[in-house]
Amino acid sequence: MSTGHEETAAGAQQLDERYFVASSWTLMRRRFLRHRLALVGGVVLAVIYLLAVFADFLAVSERDRRYPEHLYAPPTRVRVVHQDGLRAPFVYGLQVTRDPVTRAKVFTIDRGQTYPVRFLVTGYEYRLFGLTTRLHLLGVDEPGVLFPFGTDSLGRDMLTRVLHGARISLSIGLVGVAISFLLGCLLGGVSGFFGGPADMLVQRIIEFLQALPTIPLWMALAAAVPIEWPALRVYFMITVILSVIGWTGLARVVRGKLLQLRTEDYVTAAAIGGANSLKIILRHLLPGFMSYLIVHLTLAIPYMILGETALSFIGIGLRPPVVSWGVMLQQAQNVRTISLHPWLLIPGLFVVAVVLCFNFVGDGLRDAADPYRR
Repeated sequence: MSTGHEETAAGAQQLDERYFVASSWTLMRRRFLRHRLALVGGVVLAVIYLLAVFADFLAVSERDRRYPEHLYAPPTRVRVVHQDGLRAPFVYGLQVTRDPVTRAKVFTIDRGQTYPVRFLVTGYEYRLFGLTTRLHLLGVDEPGVLFPFGTDSLGRDMLTRVLHGARISLSIGLVGVAISFLLGCLLGGVSGFFGGPADMLVQRIIEFLQALPTIPLWMALAAAVPIEWPALRVYFMITVILSVIGWTGLARVVRGKLLQLRTEDYVTAAAIGGANSLKIILRHLLPGFMSYLIVHLTLAIPYMILGETALSFIGIGLRPPVVSWGVMLQQAQNVRTISLHPWLLIPGLFVVAVVLCFNFVGDGLRDAADPYRR
């Protein structure tokens, strides 16, 4: 018995020694892996980003292809049970009729027509990682149709547009945060390291920007974008607009940290060794609180995505033919339309899921970066 207790005590002592000699990044990784919500959020985000990357492969039709006979078609159910028992995945045919009173289109299932769902089918041509291909994951033979998320007011497949919209909405968050991160670190670093007139100028600019109401400022800047600009230039300008405000909070934190760290001995040693101010800020000061910067990045991305969605939703952000989740939600502004065609809110569900998952991951990173947690 005493031998068993001694081995247990020795194992516990060895684990304690590993903990105290582990690097800060190792400790962060261990704490993060114990945060279940953060792990779930990270997995969901990885799946959504992969869906965006392989949007053309997963799409069931071209992004802007219209089905004139299937305006506001409800989501198609993929079935495996038929009248004669289990079968390979298939869909029933859709019959389009008119309501005798309202004259509205009514979609009914034609159980006499079945169309098998085929995998790895040939469709429209697209490029993936520099290669040209026609391979798609799913498809059905004509005249059968497959609309997993239904269609919009113009008869375009919602699943295809959600996947392509994810590319714009998710990338604008990453690009916008990257720009605001660089501005915040650079201007906040200059303000905190040099002080004096530079600090005064940067802080007054931050106070001026923070005093402005965010949504009206975004609206004013977005409305100034010429309507005749091409889609790529508008995309770039919306990204810049979202970054105008995003850097101020980070700059304040960077300034406070640098005011605290610039008097440390290793900073003085770097200056005596001949390192210039920019090198000291980038290589010696900013890495001292890199864990906070990572957490800030994770929590800032969803706000960028919400900003683009809000601007596009009210019609002053990205505009058709650009496809983003905010642009798609423009069709869901009418309560009557939503009550009749609730699948138009599916892009909003993706926005909510992405924002929640980013917040879960940010919470996990924040807890993992806490030096007082074990």
